Amino acid sequence: MAHAVIVGAGPAGAALAYLLVRRDIDVTLIERYTDFAREFRGEVLLPGGLQALAQMGLWEKLQDVPQVRLAAAELYINGSRRLRAALDPQAFKGYPPRWVSQPALLELLVTEAGAHPSFRLERGATVRDLLLEGGRVVGVRVHSERGEREIRADLVIGADGRTSVVRRRAGLPVVEDRIPMDIVWCKVPWPRFLGEDRAIRAYLGGGRLLVAAPVYDGRLQIGWVIRKGSFGEIRSRGMAACLEEMARHVDPDLAAHLRRHRDGAIEPFLLWTIADRVTQWTAAGVLVIGDAAHTMSPVGAQGVNVALRDAIVAANHLVPALGAPATAAGIDAACHRIQGERAREVRIVQRLQAGPPRVLLSDAWWARAALQGLGLFVRLQLGRIRAGALVGRFAFGVTDVRLQV
Repeated sequence: MAHAVIVGAGPAGAALAYLLVRRDIDVTLIERYTDFAREFRGEVLLPGGLQALAQMGLWEKLQDVPQVRLAAAELYINGSRRLRAALDPQAFKGYPPRWVSQPALLELLVTEAGAHPSFRLERGATVRDLLLEGGRVVGVRVHSERGEREIRADLVIGADGRTSVVRRRAGLPVVEDRIPMDIVWCKVPWPRFLGEDRAIRAYLGGGRLLVAAPVYDGRLQIGWVIRKGSFGEIRSRGMAACLEEMARHVDPDLAAHLRRHRDGAIEPFLLWTIADRVTQWTAAGVLVIGDAAHTMSPVGAQGVNVALRDAIVAANHLVPALGAPATAAGIDAACHRIQGERAREVRIVQRLQAGPPRVLLSDAWWARAALQGLGLFVRLQLGRIRAGALVGRFAFGVTDVRLQV
């Protein structure tokens, strides 16, 4: 039986590991951190990601993961509410969006994988390099508290995120789309005036976007989207000034709440936003998936959902290729088929993600004019969600992804 090393226990890596080991394929999953806590992580699960987890047989267990089911979406323009739309479960085919704890989701995935004897998880281990023999990747060089050692594999799968060591060491070519924005990420105490309302709110105007959402720890998550390079000056004036800037772009009730809780906010940090993709997902003995293959912009909450869909397609091709008798040629061919099946969706979603920031973060007259019709456009999109429509493509994905193994 072949042995796969997966580098990175994020959504793509952990999900793929689970799908492989439940078909008795030997997998070593390497994670550089000792736990799954992160400052920033994609945590909005849309129907495309939820359906993927359901196909994995994890739907019932997912319900025990800390989460908030988002009940409505609100749109504010220049501080005034223009739209409130219920997120009807029927419109989302029974999979309405929810904000899920990614650390708990990853623990679920590795726990389920750990029920199989062919699974090994190495936490606190960092991949330093790839092992090459005759031009083929045959394993990884790892550093941990046990020192330096080599782990050999028939296939190395890089799922190690936007700064992927596997991608870099394999020399896979990358194209990058410049995104004219940064994101300031922080949490504040839950506003009492919102009560039990579980709506996600978007505030647009003045060339900035602020998103406020209820999250599973009982607080309000703030994502403040600003023009790239503008955060340094704001942060230099201190936390109070940062929250004051946010308060100027929201409705009066939330503005007053932000000002009252300056001292109770979690220190904001800047998320460096990039969008890139490899033009070649694979080389001899190596494959990349998830953010290692395509770093998604935060627009449309695509990262975790696309990663889970990557895992399903990868499993469909790798389970038969890694099963006995596995051959190098068969494994490489399977990796090329994975790229062939996934690259189109990634290209389309990234193209859709690229447009809105250029309009929404501009304060030009034409951008202000476009905002006036945005409420009606969003209402129409949410009122009739279809797979081929704009919101439908973000919600359900572009291609039909089904687990076959």
